[in-house]
Amino acid sequence: MSSAQERKTLPHTLLLLFLSFQFLITPVSKADEETAASVYFLPTVEFAVETFNRKSQEEYAYRVEHILSSWEEKVDFPAVYSMKLQMRRTMCKKFEESLDTCPFQQSNSPNNTFTCLFTVGTFPWVTEFKLYKHECS
Repeated sequence: MSSAQERKTLPHTLLLLFLSFQFLITPVSKADEETAASVYFLPTVEFAVETFNRKSQEEYAYRVEHILSSWEEKVDFPAVYSMKLQMRRTMCKKFEESLDTCPFQQSNSPNNTFTCLFTVGTFPWVTEFKLYKHECS
């Protein structure tokens, strides 16, 4: 009796095995490529902000208030991102630890906010960045 039951389950087992291999060999989708690109984008934004703060003559640090636009440049090597960021002055000094959570200054001074265009190359396998362009208004 058990051999008849084994013969019935064998085709089902083979079918499940075959279907599981199909999932393993599915091609990489565009969404997967976009996810990989976004993994590299955020550290690139952090590098741009850090560079801005390092070069700034200001006592206080700036951080991103809004990412106005961003795109990946069409080059083969390295990955190059351009981004237009709205930067706003914080209440923290430039080299304090928690700049990501530091509150913005409430002043309406024109020097309180900048709109900057950055173009940055990233070499993610060695965590290296290169600033190609930096313009602020």
